Amino acid sequence: MSDTFTPVASLGEFGLIGRMQERLAGIPRSENLIEGIGDDAAVYRAGEGQLHVVTTDVLIEGVHFDRSFIPMPFLGWKSIAVNVSDVVAMNAKPLYATVSIGMPRNFSVEMMDALYDGMADACKAYGMELVGGDTSTAHALYISITVIGGVAEQDVVFRRGARVGDYICVTGDVGGSYAGLKVLLDQRQALNDLGDAYEPELEAHQYVIRRQLRPHARLDVIDLLQKAGIKPTSMIDISDGIASEIHHIALRSSVGATVRIPALPFDPETRAVADQFLDDVDAYALFGGEDYELLFTVDPTDVGAIDAMQGVSIIGNIEEATKGVRTYSPETGLMPLHPAGYQHFDGPPEVDYASLDSDDENDNVIRFDEDLGLDDIEVSGDGA
Repeated sequence: MSDTFTPVASLGEFGLIGRMQERLAGIPRSENLIEGIGDDAAVYRAGEGQLHVVTTDVLIEGVHFDRSFIPMPFLGWKSIAVNVSDVVAMNAKPLYATVSIGMPRNFSVEMMDALYDGMADACKAYGMELVGGDTSTAHALYISITVIGGVAEQDVVFRRGARVGDYICVTGDVGGSYAGLKVLLDQRQALNDLGDAYEPELEAHQYVIRRQLRPHARLDVIDLLQKAGIKPTSMIDISDGIASEIHHIALRSSVGATVRIPALPFDPETRAVADQFLDDVDAYALFGGEDYELLFTVDPTDVGAIDAMQGVSIIGNIEEATKGVRTYSPETGLMPLHPAGYQHFDGPPEVDYASLDSDDENDNVIRFDEDLGLDDIEVSGDGA
C-alpha cells in the first residue's frame, strides 16, 4: 500500500476506466467473453448464436438525484430506464434485472412501495423481469441496478466500429434533461427562499422536467433501425452529454469526429429554458447529459434510410484520428471539442438530508405530480 494519496478526480472518468483496465489485464479471459470493460455493457456468448449483454448502474442520493424534487415512482422508473438504455446502446433488448438498495433511516415502507411501483412500471414497459437483488442500510439512498439483455451475435453493436466517412446520428432531441434539472434546482431555491409563500412555476416547463425525472430508454429505435435494414457501425447512449459520448466512440474506434452545432436537435422548451437562464443551449446538449437518447454512426450508404426515419438527426461525420474531435458552426468554424460532461468524481452537490426525514416529508419538498400529469407518460417513438 503506497503512502501517496492521489485523488480519483485527478484521473477523470476516461483515466479511471483506463487504469482499471490496466489493473485487471492479468485476469485470464474467457473464450466466451466478447467485450469487457470499455463499452455500455459487457458482452458474452450465451449459445446458439445468441449473446447476453450485462450492465450495472448506480444512483446515489446527493450525487445522481435529490429526493426533494423526484417522487419515488419516478426514481424507480429512472433507475431501471438508465440501465435499459445501456443495453439498447448495444442494439440489444432487456431481459432481466436485479436491484440492490441501501436505505437510510428516514426511508419509510411507503417510500419503498412507491419506488418499487416505479420499477415495476418500467419493467412492464420494457418487457423485462425483475428477478432478485439485495437490501441494506446506508447513510443515503443508494440504488444499484443490473440488467441483462439479449441480442443475436450478428446484430450486436459496439462503440468501436465507427469508420472514416460514417455519419453521426442522434435520436430525439437533446439538452432537455439538463434544462429540466436547471428548472428544478431553481424551483428548489425559490422554495427555500420563500417558504410558505412559495408557489410552483412549472406549467411552462413540463416537457423538460419529464425528461429529467422520467427518461425513456430508446428501445423503440432498435426496432425502427431493424425494420429499415440499418445496423449502426457504432453506438452509445447519451448519459454524460454528446461531447463525452462522441469521445468514447472516437477513442474506441481510433477515429476523429466533427459535430455540426446547427444540426443539434432541440425541443423549443429546451431553448426557452436556456434563454431564461441566459445560457448557451448548445452546451446543454454537449455537456448536460441524462438525455438517454442514442448517438450512433452509420455507413454513408444508409444515409437515405436515416433521412426517411422520423426522430433521427444527422449531426456530423467521422474523420481521420489526426483531426481529433471537433465542433463546427458558421460563427466559430472548427473548434476542438473536449470530453467534458457530467463529472462523476468532482464531489456531490450539497443536500439537506435532514429536510427529507419521513416525519416531515411535506417540508422543503417540491410537490408537482398533479401539476405535470407525469402518471400519463408512455414510452413513445419521439422520446417524449
